Amino acid sequence: MFTSIGVHVSGAAGVLVGHPFDTVKVRLLQVQSVDKPLYRGTYHCFQSIVRQESMLGLYKGIGSPMMGLTFINAIVFGMQGNAMRVLGADTPLHQFLAGAAAGFIQCVICCPMELAKTRMQMQGTGEKSASRKMYRNSLDCLIRIHRKEGVRGINRGMVTTVIRETPGFGVYFLAYDTLTRALGCDADADYIIPKLLLAGGMSGMASWISTYPVDVIKSRLQADGVGGANRYDGIVDCVRQSWRREGWRTFTRGLTSTLLRAFPVNATTFATVTLFLMYMRENDDSMKDCEPMQPNLQHSSL
Repeated sequence: MFTSIGVHVSGAAGVLVGHPFDTVKVRLLQVQSVDKPLYRGTYHCFQSIVRQESMLGLYKGIGSPMMGLTFINAIVFGMQGNAMRVLGADTPLHQFLAGAAAGFIQCVICCPMELAKTRMQMQGTGEKSASRKMYRNSLDCLIRIHRKEGVRGINRGMVTTVIRETPGFGVYFLAYDTLTRALGCDADADYIIPKLLLAGGMSGMASWISTYPVDVIKSRLQADGVGGANRYDGIVDCVRQSWRREGWRTFTRGLTSTLLRAFPVNATTFATVTLFLMYMRENDDSMKDCEPMQPNLQHSSL
């Protein structure tokens, strides 16, 4: 119970810190035209959204990750812990495999959640108060997509989500395990908070760098068809068209804002949940019988 509370609180903090960066990433990937770019870069995109849509524009679509937060974290932490117990020895390979298994399983929640988030983030671009909103909120977005396209519609981008999340979580847990061991992140270590922040932030960045090109394709497929006909016939066609129109740089577009988001989100999530669990263990004897997912510390979600 204490673990789930700590994970939820830390995850909510991470979403609040990082969502504006995610909105910028989606805008740079989806709204931008190669011939007539709307934004000159990450900083200009931030400025434009705040000026044209107010600060609330940066938080469009936040309801979806907030709704899916508890379910995703429960799946990830539960699956990773169980996988490590089944695999036995705490080795780098087992850390990767356990993380990959956790990433694969949580896609069932992650894919619809990110579909709604992406659609909401694109809605009313450049308008402080959109004259005609297609979706009232994230839940209404999923309901409308289901009515129009069925189960297949709300799982649009599932294959690319699996391709991104499976190795992505594997890299994340592997990097996290390596960094915490190298930094000496024991409960009684000196400068524990800066070490936790650094380990969590760097692990999140490593994970995103390893799978970012796949995320570009996933985001474009999930945004495809908004306000018009579908542009892409599938994953291969999306890759082909993106490469033909924009070259290799298309697969790194929005990476700066993603990395700016990855560090504070994972640093905040990781430090919050770890310190929360340390505090609860010191004040509740029953926590001492709880088996952590790896020695001394817990992991944070992407």
